[in-house]
Amino acid sequence: MSAEWDRLLTVLNLTTGSSAHADAGNVTLVGENLELAYHRLFGGQILAQFVAAALRACPGKSVKSLHSVFVKEGLIDSPVTYRASVRHEGRSFATAQIDAVQGERLIATATASLHVPEDGPDIQTVDPAPDLLDESFSRTIDLLPWEARSADDLDDSAAGPPTYELWMRTPPVPDGQAECVAAYATDLTLIGTALRPVEGYDQRGNGTAFLSAVTTHTLWFHRPIRTDQWLLLRQHSPVLTAGRGFGRGDLLDADGRLLASFAQEAMVRGLR
Repeated sequence: MSAEWDRLLTVLNLTTGSSAHADAGNVTLVGENLELAYHRLFGGQILAQFVAAALRACPGKSVKSLHSVFVKEGLIDSPVTYRASVRHEGRSFATAQIDAVQGERLIATATASLHVPEDGPDIQTVDPAPDLLDESFSRTIDLLPWEARSADDLDDSAAGPPTYELWMRTPPVPDGQAECVAAYATDLTLIGTALRPVEGYDQRGNGTAFLSAVTTHTLWFHRPIRTDQWLLLRQHSPVLTAGRGFGRGDLLDADGRLLASFAQEAMVRGLR
């Protein structure tokens, strides 16, 4: 395993924090940060840690949805404290509100809905997954410390359709962290997908050719996930307007089973 992968697993292992106001239904957790050259926190890290915090706040249940709002930019120079408050917990469902803070500075907040999986009809209507691409389509993607393959390159500034498909497979994941890793992955390429129709821009230009930052991100988990098997990240951006980009996507296994869905809005400024 790479050092970057080992570090990501460490970052997902939240530790118990101290709180003068801790009581039943409230938990305080602390997460370390990925060390990035631009000194800002990667939103995918926060999403992954939100999922980890929700699972710790409501043990025995799985996260079925997570709606996150990014309030202010986070910095890598101090750990993130997650203050989780369980708003409701029954036998089947639970809801937790989670704030991510650095000091007393709120950087993001999320509402997580959790569920004990039940038996019932298993029906889906989605386009089938294509065949897995071979090794000639391997890609190295910043912040993605695992195998990836794609027929398209989001670092290409030539105009193209606002769609993107990425095959990915991680090393083995510790129990309870696969959904965290999946959440992390969903934040990587939606802005780049939204930019594909704009000639002369690619996802590497953030901070130089344009400015972008995620404002909201929502995840829905439909079925159990294993990220150490090949998964297809399929996404598209139906609109880029008013200084904002919007994208949505699905996560499928190699058999075409829909495992998760996601949607994201981001600020995108400075495009010609």
